[in-house]
Amino acid sequence: MVDFKLANEAMRKARNKIVPCAVLMYVMCFLDRSNIGFAKQAFQLDTGISDAAFALGAGIFFLGYAAFEVPSNIIMHRVGAKFWLTRIMVTWGLIAAGFALVTTETEFLVLRVLLGIAEAGLLPAIVYYFTYWFTEEHRSSMMGLFWLGVPLAFVFGSPISGLLLDLHGFLGFNGWQWMFAVEGLLAAAVGIVIYERLCDKPDDAAWLTDEEKAALKDVLAEEASHKKFEKVGALSALTNPKVWYMCLISFVVQIANNGFNFYFPTQVANLLGMKVGTTVGFVSAIPWICCAIAMVYLPRLSDKTGSRGIMAGWIIFISGIGYIVSATTIPALGITAMCFVAACNVACQPIYWTMPGRFLTGAGAASGIALINSLGNLGGFVAPNLRVWAETTFASTTAGLYTMAGMAFLSAILLWLTVPMGLGNNLLKKLQKDKQKKLVNTD
Repeated sequence: MVDFKLANEAMRKARNKIVPCAVLMYVMCFLDRSNIGFAKQAFQLDTGISDAAFALGAGIFFLGYAAFEVPSNIIMHRVGAKFWLTRIMVTWGLIAAGFALVTTETEFLVLRVLLGIAEAGLLPAIVYYFTYWFTEEHRSSMMGLFWLGVPLAFVFGSPISGLLLDLHGFLGFNGWQWMFAVEGLLAAAVGIVIYERLCDKPDDAAWLTDEEKAALKDVLAEEASHKKFEKVGALSALTNPKVWYMCLISFVVQIANNGFNFYFPTQVANLLGMKVGTTVGFVSAIPWICCAIAMVYLPRLSDKTGSRGIMAGWIIFISGIGYIVSATTIPALGITAMCFVAACNVACQPIYWTMPGRFLTGAGAASGIALINSLGNLGGFVAPNLRVWAETTFASTTAGLYTMAGMAFLSAILLWLTVPMGLGNNLLKKLQKDKQKKLVNTD
């Protein structure tokens, strides 16, 4: 008999112990991944890197990321999350700090590839790691808390990046050099601290009683008994049609998402008519505050209502509308529209990431989730180049925004289609139906 009270207490403790570590990792990850957008103007001016090379560098990060994503998650499955997540943080932090030494386009591109390789595996590792600690009905909320790392990176990172950029000339270094060095080394230091706080599985958690460990494992086993997992291993998961459809969704969502992130500070600066610095940094934090609120509320609403594909689709559909409105030259309206874009681009993703765990488990989940994220992140490579192509082809900066809006609308359609496919259907109704089928079979 499952003791749900003890299981819920175990999940509460896991939320308090593990989720803050995951959030902090993602804050540092996203800050070091996207701070290149803040450095864009001064960095290009000092190094002579062209717009085309910058767009290539912004996107090429995801090629290294995609190439090493699956191997990284398989290694994590074997050596444990504690060691592997720490390794990811320390290596990417040191590489991120290395951007302070960049002087040529070649150095810039090489470091962007290496940064992607170093970070590969973080998101799918966390998605997979959470399946050890939380039932599906709580997982969207937990993933929502994890994804708070994205807006928090911008809420706190935007002003900090702006302040560091304003240190231009201090001790003979450029502002962008201070930004890369400080934020990169901080990530490496946090990685060392995180190592002492993580544990691989419930059995290793000294902060859980034996009764809580047993109850948590029982409730996860009970949930698994109502699911129809795909019988796939680490390699066969890579050819599963459902996995590839999830890859397609992730790919298009990441185009819509990264088409905003890399150019957001510059767009704010253009609206305000000033260079990227402290003021732009503080104004840029506003949409991410809205995003943080959405990340807490919307995944919880998804858990409460059971809605997955439908809700995620409508959320990113609103992002598409925001993209179109953000093409305005009215600062207040443009910033408001970008609040919706930032919030909706990110808030749909923790809801989406509950879906792979519905049909993947074990080593198949480790490799399948990694493949979804790796191919999805290729959208991050396509996004800046697609946006530059649209703006160049149509000789208009708004063309890039309209193109990203189209990607958001396409993402919504693909998410809605997960419902008839049985991937994104209502969780509560699905659980009730599965239990009824089990009762019938038992009788």
